[in-house]
Amino acid sequence: MHELGVVFHIIDDVTAAGRENNIENIFSVTVQLGTVSGVIPSYLLDCWKWAVKRTEMLKEAELIIKPIEAVTFCEDCKQEYDTIKYGKICPLCGSSRTYLVTGNEFLIDEIAGM
Repeated sequence: MHELGVVFHIIDDVTAAGRENNIENIFSVTVQLGTVSGVIPSYLLDCWKWAVKRTEMLKEAELIIKPIEAVTFCEDCKQEYDTIKYGKICPLCGSSRTYLVTGNEFLIDEIAGM
């Protein structure tokens, strides 16, 4: 379960940002999470609930996950399609000359605190 490591990384980054901005308490952290990022949202939330209790600044903070849908682009027909539904092979022309446009992101989007 690498989600615990991801949570510790988020906590470290958010804590550093909080200190830089003289924030005493963080109430929520919003992350953008790609649907093919390899991070399982339910595991991430479970790890978050466990880990933040061990901090001062984030002990009551909620983790909000904004999913980013996986979209693939086909270099042959120049169309985008749903990666989850169709995978690497373009459903429009059958080409394998495709690449992921969005969906593997993991970004801290917003920090709310005072």
